[in-house]
Amino acid sequence: MKNIQKITRVQLKINQVDEYFILGLVSAEPDYKLSLALNKKFTLSLKNISPVRINEETQPDLAFSRFSYTNSSTGIVFSLVSNRSGKHYLLRKLKNVDFILQVHDPESETNIDTLTSNLRQVESINAVFNIDLNTFKDKNLQYLTQ
Repeated sequence: MKNIQKITRVQLKINQVDEYFILGLVSAEPDYKLSLALNKKFTLSLKNISPVRINEETQPDLAFSRFSYTNSSTGIVFSLVSNRSGKHYLLRKLKNVDFILQVHDPESETNIDTLTSNLRQVESINAVFNIDLNTFKDKNLQYLTQ
């Protein structure tokens, strides 16, 4: 007779809350100047990284510039992504927004209202919009969360 081993299942509870939010920024400045202004205001170090690329059969390959910074002590990641590439938009429903600021905060330490009011104080930013991810639907939103 074969000796059958009993399989014990253990369920791991992982607190995997990918807490992030996005803000829409309106600015006439080019991406590099806006990133410099944000670096100066918030003592960040946003650096140009690989752009967000969209490959669709109906349109040419689109590239949207992206600047990113990770705070090593808190784990908060700031990403500034251009919403425009030529005449095309990353988030088509937000045609009035020039840039998207994505903040990935694993510990939920960032106060959105404080950040929004501080962003409004930056001279090169004309408007700031809080984009509610629970109600906002756009098929290209998936490219921001990668």
